[in-house]
Amino acid sequence: MTVLDDLAQPRFSEAAQQIRDMMGALAPECPLDAEALHARASADTGLDDFGPAGYRERLDVVVAALHDIDGLHAAGVVNFYGQLLQLLKNRLLLADLLRRHPEIDGIELQPPVVIAGLPRTGTTHLHNLLAAAPTFRTMPYWESVEPFPLPSEAGRSPVEPDPRRTRMDVAVAVINTVMPLFPLMHEMTTDHVHEEIQLLANDFSTMLLETLAHVPRWRDYYLAHDQTPHYEYLATQLKAMQFLRGGRRWLLKSPQHLEQVPVLDRVFPGSIVVFTHRDPVPVALSMMAMITYSARMHRWPVPVAEIAAYWMDRLEQMLTALVRDRDTIGPQRSLDIRFDDFMAGELAVAKQVYELAGEPFGEAERAAITGYLDGHRRGRLGNVETSCEMFGLTAEDLRARFAPYVERFLT
Repeated sequence: MTVLDDLAQPRFSEAAQQIRDMMGALAPECPLDAEALHARASADTGLDDFGPAGYRERLDVVVAALHDIDGLHAAGVVNFYGQLLQLLKNRLLLADLLRRHPEIDGIELQPPVVIAGLPRTGTTHLHNLLAAAPTFRTMPYWESVEPFPLPSEAGRSPVEPDPRRTRMDVAVAVINTVMPLFPLMHEMTTDHVHEEIQLLANDFSTMLLETLAHVPRWRDYYLAHDQTPHYEYLATQLKAMQFLRGGRRWLLKSPQHLEQVPVLDRVFPGSIVVFTHRDPVPVALSMMAMITYSARMHRWPVPVAEIAAYWMDRLEQMLTALVRDRDTIGPQRSLDIRFDDFMAGELAVAKQVYELAGEPFGEAERAAITGYLDGHRRGRLGNVETSCEMFGLTAEDLRARFAPYVERFLT
């Protein structure tokens, strides 16, 4: 069991510090400024249509929230600049693709299978397990970050390596160097199946931004607005990605859906939703460890207790919304899976999901999933130790906060 003993004042290896220094040196050329970001995105793509303009107000809120961060270091500025720049480039590329191929709008999405649960409740394992067979359309990490190719890179031969994968290889190597313990909490590889929450970020309306930085200003804005139009933008992106790389029926997954069940159901009617559940106390502690550890990517020192308190409140909000809205999707289209039951019968759970979705679960599907399980046993990379004391919390307070959720789903 690995102990995180440098959450507040991170320590870095010599190789990690070299990367941080190189990134920091670029900060003067990477201002967190909306106009500068737009100009760079257009210059990089040769495009100038960013799609529906409503996102500009949201981007302004995000940029202002990033400027609010105490201790934001130069490497962190470059990190956020790169992320926001990619989101704007994705918008440009999508608008251009839709202009050139209006038939994309006519693609009819089949009702997706959606996994909704907090991190550490088995969502990632279930997602990758179900994706092992070719039944569902999923997106690898590299595609979720760059879903649409640059004009200069489009039309490649299928045998040529995709430059987007190459760029992601570099990005993953940087993450693993600067945050070597992150894979113990959430393994990230170029080709692993990733979440559509990354696509929601392209419309600058997603709780993903909260996991990347401590941005209360953004949270308040996000929670005050209906997310329906942003889920509709997600649906458009899924159509475009299906147009580009094929696929029949999407398998989706995000914790954000826990507090957006009615919106999910409205935008994706007929969707099959699998809710995953686990004792929220260790789940909350694990999530706090992951977020406070990754904060070293952009700030020093890291206010561990402040971030932990934020996420205790935020998780309570999410689970309260789930208790309120769970029955929006009836039993004919949904499952509630407890973590311990899933771990005790992974193949049985997969079969249950397939059956609910009306998909055949034959020998080929069973073999693919069994093969995945053989190579991805739980805890194979190690584990990180967590405790309430690490974050200035008490188990009693956490259990009181999450009692309605526990009573509904775990008793």
